Amino acid sequence: MDQVYNVAFNDRTSLNELLEITRERLAERVVDLPEVNVTYRDFRAGDVRHSQADISNARKLLGYEPIHKISDGLDDAMDRFVASLGK
Repeated sequence: MDQVYNVAFNDRTSLNELLEITRERLAERVVDLPEVNVTYRDFRAGDVRHSQADISNARKLLGYEPIHKISDGLDDAMDRFVASLGK
């Protein structure tokens, strides 16, 4: 039987938090980073207001324990991401 595993940090991060973390990481690496203007709109049918991955299966069956917060993961990935923008 196939198993499905969520691999995540087991915490919530809002889109606003993700934007700010990403902006901070990019600002450290990109000279003259343009300002981002965020436009907020009403929720639409089907929009997910809150989401958090259930990692209990991965913990129980694989011994998975998260070691990175989203900000740590972005730190690890940002240099590769910025380098790919130049291609």
